[in-house]
Amino acid sequence: MRQIEHLLQKQSQQFIAFYLGLSGFSTYFCMYAFRKPFTAADFHGITLWGVDYKIILVITQVLGYATAKGLGIKIVSEVLPQKRASYILWMIAFSGINLLFFALVPPPYNFVFLYFNGLGLGMVYGLVFSFLEGRQITEILGAGLAISFIVSSGIVKSIGKYLINFGVNEYWMPFWTALIFFPILLISIYALSIAPKPTETDQKERSVRLPMNANTRINFLKNYGFGLISLIIVYILMTILRDIRDNFGVEIWREMGVTDASIFTKTESIIGLVICILTALMYFVKNHKKAFILNLLMIFLGCFLILFSTIFFQNHRLNPFFWTVLMGIGIYMAYVPYNGMLFDRLLAVLKQKANVGFLFYLADFSGYLATVILLIYQNLLTKKTSWLAFLTDLSLILPIICMIAIVVSFFYFNHKLNTKFKFHVRNLNKV
Repeated sequence: MRQIEHLLQKQSQQFIAFYLGLSGFSTYFCMYAFRKPFTAADFHGITLWGVDYKIILVITQVLGYATAKGLGIKIVSEVLPQKRASYILWMIAFSGINLLFFALVPPPYNFVFLYFNGLGLGMVYGLVFSFLEGRQITEILGAGLAISFIVSSGIVKSIGKYLINFGVNEYWMPFWTALIFFPILLISIYALSIAPKPTETDQKERSVRLPMNANTRINFLKNYGFGLISLIIVYILMTILRDIRDNFGVEIWREMGVTDASIFTKTESIIGLVICILTALMYFVKNHKKAFILNLLMIFLGCFLILFSTIFFQNHRLNPFFWTVLMGIGIYMAYVPYNGMLFDRLLAVLKQKANVGFLFYLADFSGYLATVILLIYQNLLTKKTSWLAFLTDLSLILPIICMIAIVVSFFYFNHKLNTKFKFHVRNLNKV
């Protein structure tokens, strides 16, 4: 193992980028095989507390996921580098065991196992990104990781749908889908575990990424809390929109008259490619402040695209396929920067000895908790039935709020960064 690590350290930056990008992509792609396949099933004829059983399952898993995000604010920000790989492996294995129990225990008593399934998976992204952050090539690596959760969601749902069409019981389908990807997952985690660490040049360029204790986290929030709140509001609303579109895609497509199992792969592959290109282009922006502002601009334009495409769809100027693709591109333009790249650049320009895991999980926990609250309100209190109508309503309201919040965060951080720069210049003059 040490010989392989030593050999990797001697490779070119281009090879390291490919190696890390592929390892991160593959690990997170396989994780989605443990999380998303169940959403391809209908679970017809089963209700719990008078609510459609699939809705109960979605809420339960997202609640488990949100719990893990809350725990991740502390755990992921504090985890030691040498323990990351083992954490990833045991968390995903735990979620897989719960998929087995979900298949073995008869409904409606098996819903609780999806809570523990989500609990096992909620910290995986932050742990994977910990291998990638703080490098000059983080944008390239982040692009690969971004495309993994966009494309994998569509592909694993398509595989799940195919398995059901071949006669696999819809309660066993999530477990068998996960099992298909488990060998690849093991190889991918091992590849990450022996990946080269950030070089001295990386650390000088992007700042050192260190574990954060409670005092460090509190001080960071005191210094930049208002700007972070503005950014997190956007992430919360985009998480809601993404999860409604993703978790109830089968029902939304059915309302639009489409039942083709491959539709998820078709739409998400196009979206993933576009987002990968846009994200990777940030690598060529070396100035951290400019890159941070460009990330904010990308989020703003993504929100505008959601609003623009939905208005055209409602006025019958876009067909369902192109609306789904354009809206998906908009959602992920606004959503993906938060999954490491935006915060990585922010820490680089602030020169803070911190890590992306803390900021990401603070935002992610807030986003998934809000999703749970909205799903409970939508399904247990109002009991509206049209997911297509719900999605279009949200797509006309949430982007406007997000664009306002992004403008606020831009002026806040622009002021903070300018103040920090002036303070640094004064200190240099004194020296």
